[in-house]
Amino acid sequence: QVQLVESGGGLVQAGGSLTLSCSASGSDFAILAMGWYRQALGKEREMVATITTGGSTNYADSVKGRFTISRDNAENTVYLQMNSLKPEDTAVYYCHASGHTTNTVPYRYFENWGQGTLVTVSS
Repeated sequence: QVQLVESGGGLVQAGGSLTLSCSASGSDFAILAMGWYRQALGKEREMVATITTGGSTNYADSVKGRFTISRDNAENTVYLQMNSLKPEDTAVYYCHASGHTTNTVPYRYFENWGQGTLVTVSS
């Protein structure tokens, strides 16, 4: 079973910065892609940024130029550097990982979510 543990949320003023991190733990697995999603109060969960093992990234238009996703493949950890934060970035941020087992034939694929971390941006 792969578990995702997030950290780094908190309260910040508009224009400030925060860095979120998420580590995947467990055994006998390989991560294919990791990413960050967010859900604001009363809204649906939306993709913020994703990154593949090869380093290909994808960003929501609303965060392009302000947020940067990066990944440490050796540590199965993904980071989200958030700069120039706006009040509309306030949400619970969820880490997501997709991958597969490495000790089964055939592989079993999974998609897991972290517990979420709250980011609040005050105006």
